[in-house]
Amino acid sequence: MARAADATSELGVATGVAVPSLRHPMVTAAAIATIEEAAPGRLTCAFGTGFTARRALGQKPLPWARVASYVRTLRGLLNGEVVEIEGAPCQMLHLAGWAPGRPLRTPLWVAPSGPKGMAVADEVSADGLLLSQPPEQPLQGSRPAAMIVSGTVLRPGEDHHDARVVEAAGPWYAAMWHAVYEAAPDFVTELPGGDVWLDGLHAVRPEGQLHLGVHEGHVCSLTDRDRRAIQEAGAGILEFGWTGSAAKIRSAAANSAALGVTEIVYTPAGPDIVGEINAFAKAFRGSDLRG
Repeated sequence: MARAADATSELGVATGVAVPSLRHPMVTAAAIATIEEAAPGRLTCAFGTGFTARRALGQKPLPWARVASYVRTLRGLLNGEVVEIEGAPCQMLHLAGWAPGRPLRTPLWVAPSGPKGMAVADEVSADGLLLSQPPEQPLQGSRPAAMIVSGTVLRPGEDHHDARVVEAAGPWYAAMWHAVYEAAPDFVTELPGGDVWLDGLHAVRPEGQLHLGVHEGHVCSLTDRDRRAIQEAGAGILEFGWTGSAAKIRSAAANSAALGVTEIVYTPAGPDIVGEINAFAKAFRGSDLRG
């Protein structure tokens, strides 16, 4: 984030998301101070329970109570308060000239998944929400809500057979198998291409290491076994995420805005990230959301 902030003058930077168990709250507070010093007012930090950061380590997602405690502790540190961490009083001790003065008003968001996550967002007075799917009911209140979306703008004549489409839309399609495997592995074979994906997983990893194979390349790139499973899934890749014409993407944006989503976090994949971003931005132009 520091490199991105240093290379730009207006671009906002954000965690999407940070997982409390992977970083001590004092380390996070100091890192936030570093970014705020380099790019004042451009940082947002979102926190979640750890799919897939913890799943890839063979651990379950964190309890929401721990996320809430972490956010409260972090906010206290950024305010300049003395907080208790691991049974001892802690405080940011940076003197003038070594970090921005406290309090630091960096927005702290929560990435809720289900009613418990939404309740925690309210409990800690989260400055915003980071969603992985459209809310079931219109969001209430005035805080911002960003939604992570994936997909690619189809060019004339393209379909699921085109290599560009597979590489650009495939990583998030494969993540569907990852998520279902972690929640209910017996149902993976019910998904398009799921049986081929599962066979490929068992072919490359022994039983005790399956969690490592599940998340290999997660939402960034495809393994060869992912590509074989996507080929088996066929046209299903076109129905997942925001893949389609520019008109389809604008319609999806309008529907999201009606549910209270205020911002889109686009997650491109494939060999031409800049091209994907430019095509999506062009399709997105004219919607009521920020991207």
